[in-house]
Amino acid sequence: MTKINIEHPKIPHHLPSANFHEIFYRDEPFLNSCIISNSSVEREKMERIEFSQVIFKNVIFHEVSFKNIELTDVVFENCDLSNADFTEGIIHRVEFKDSKMLGINLSDANLGNVLFENCMLNLSSYGYGSLKQVKFDHCSLRNADYYECKFKKVSFRQCDINEVNFSRTPLKGIDISSSTFERISVNMEDLAGCEVSPEQAIAFATMLGLKVKE
Repeated sequence: MTKINIEHPKIPHHLPSANFHEIFYRDEPFLNSCIISNSSVEREKMERIEFSQVIFKNVIFHEVSFKNIELTDVVFENCDLSNADFTEGIIHRVEFKDSKMLGINLSDANLGNVLFENCMLNLSSYGYGSLKQVKFDHCSLRNADYYECKFKKVSFRQCDINEVNFSRTPLKGIDISSSTFERISVNMEDLAGCEVSPEQAIAFATMLGLKVKE
């Protein structure tokens, strides 16, 4: 398996506690150097919101729309981001750990040095996005959509990628060998250089209409 090194969030050891809603009392929608925990953010809609050196722990984001969000040196731990709208976001040195992210929308987003670890990402969307040095580790990605994405140093380690859509996304250098699927959508020309297991190679051969003799 190809090893991908990603930069971890640069966060001070000791952070003061804060409330998400403090952002509404600032001149600009920006929060930095704090920890927000055991709370919920309900039906908020804001554009170009920024977070830097922030830890979100046990936070529920319910029906939020944060288009053009900018996240730098941020950790989400045991959070619920289901159906959150982060389209066109800039996400750099961010970790999502043990979080529920069903249907999160990251379309047209720019992700760099991002870790998704033990996350539920079924039905998540990344279409037209740019992913560089991004690791999906032990995640469920069923029915995720990576339509026409740009991948560079992206790995899927022991993930469930069943029914994932990789249409028009070149997979050269992308390692899916430890992940599982019964069916995925991918253009055959975009598979060139993709790192797969022997069993997956047989599955792709079948997709090509080849008959593999035992």
